[in-house]
Formats: sequence, structure tokens, C-alpha cells
Amino acid sequence: MIYEMKEVTEEVLEAFQRLIPQLTAFSSPPTWEALTAMVSSSATFIFLARAQGPGSQIVGAACLGTFQTPTGIHGWIEDVIVDGHYRQQGIGKALTQTCLEKARGLGLREVNLTSNPTRKAANTLYRSMGFIQRTTNVYRFPMD
Repeated sequence: MIYEMKEVTEEVLEAFQRLIPQLTAFSSPPTWEALTAMVSSSATFIFLARAQGPGSQIVGAACLGTFQTPTGIHGWIEDVIVDGHYRQQGIGKALTQTCLEKARGLGLREVNLTSNPTRKAANTLYRSMGFIQRTTNVYRFPMD
């Protein structure tokens, strides 16, 4: 089951503490305050995936972030993560599709995302869903 996160609970906090290290070693899981800010934001939409069955837990998450510039409203899908024990079951696709449906509802004309080339399954999924690989350079400027 995929649903939009509307409140922060201990279960949500625990889920992000478990999931984020499976996504990256470079970022810490969000704090209660950070999650609360995301829930309160009109530009950030967090979607959660819950396993089926009794005692189900949160097993995945994805974020749709939006921002306005002079050229329009832009959307980015970020931090799509599925717990390692639940991968290859369509959860990542369902999370991404939910982000796209939200973007359509907001009137966005396109949505971008990035995926590390080493994440072969994720890249295959995005291409199969109709994402088109852009020819561009993505630059990062470390602020620390």
C-alpha cells in the first residue's frame, strides 16, 4: 500500500532510520524536525510503502520535491528507497508512479530524477517507465 505521509510518528522516524542507510552512506536519516518540516511544506511530498499483511511495516519511501523558477514549476523525484528484503516486488515502481501521479495533479509538465549508474535495477526501472536519459552535466558544489 502506498500513501502520502501526512504526519510524523515514531514508526515513520524509525523507518527512515532503517531505510536511509540502505540508500546512501553520505547522508544521515532525517530528524523528527526535518520530517515535520517536510510534512508542513507545500513543495515536498513524501510517499510511504507499507508491506501487506498483519504487522506490516513501512518498507519504502519516495519524495517528490517541487520548486518555482522563471521557467515554471519543476519537479524532482528523490530518495526512492525500498528495504532490501522487499525489493523486486514492484514497490519502487509503485512509489515512483505515485510521485508521477502527484506531479500530474499539480500540473507539472515534466519530472526529473537522477540515479547512480551503478544502480542497474533502478535505471532499468526508470527507463521501462518512460523516463528519458538526459544528456547534461550534473554538477555538485560541496558546501562543507
